[in-house]
Amino acid sequence: MGERLEALETVPFAAEREWTVEGVPALSAAVQVPEPVGKDRTARRIKRFYQLQCRSFLRYCERCLLPQAAAEYRTALEASRPLPSFRAELSYHVTYNQGGLWSVWTQVRESLGPGPALVTRRGDTWDLAEGYPVPLKDFFPAGTAWKKRLLAHAEEEARRRERAGAGRWREDWRRELRRRFNPQNFYLTEEGLTYFWPMYAIAPAAEGVPVFVLPYGEGGLTHPSGGEDCS
Repeated sequence: MGERLEALETVPFAAEREWTVEGVPALSAAVQVPEPVGKDRTARRIKRFYQLQCRSFLRYCERCLLPQAAAEYRTALEASRPLPSFRAELSYHVTYNQGGLWSVWTQVRESLGPGPALVTRRGDTWDLAEGYPVPLKDFFPAGTAWKKRLLAHAEEEARRRERAGAGRWREDWRRELRRRFNPQNFYLTEEGLTYFWPMYAIAPAAEGVPVFVLPYGEGGLTHPSGGEDCS
């Protein structure tokens, strides 16, 4: 029986694509996703997962963003305006990699003309021994009202930021905080469990992707090492 995999070694897999309209570049896409170095079952599964994400992103660009870019190109041409050039990027950042857990966020950034870029983030936390993602509830003791505690912590932190002038929220942010909560939107860091809401869900564009951190040992959150706290 092999040794338990404590961490995952990865390298970036990068790709570039460009689409033209009447021979003029109208949309470009850049991809960077993690690629495991090993060839064991877990490494192969994770590699397939992010290669699929890469292909899905490029299909999305071609099927959804390219028609928008083509329409903007033709409108600009008819109005004798400068021709637009749109860009979409898929990137990643490994946030935790020890104790048999590997956590990462991947993010799509769409720059489609004037106005703020649209940012879409997802988080994944993998159990390297099993080769599958770990659900959020598994980081809390059985029977814990973990959703209630995460929402309460986020609301308290949002109010603190607002009082300090460090955050702006939508008028209906408290309702949307609960309505738009997604237990898949999380990843681990050294500081704690990081969970987030989609851009625009609870805050204006200037706030980007709203992120909150529940420190280990608070709200029943156990540390990935098995203890309650790392301090």
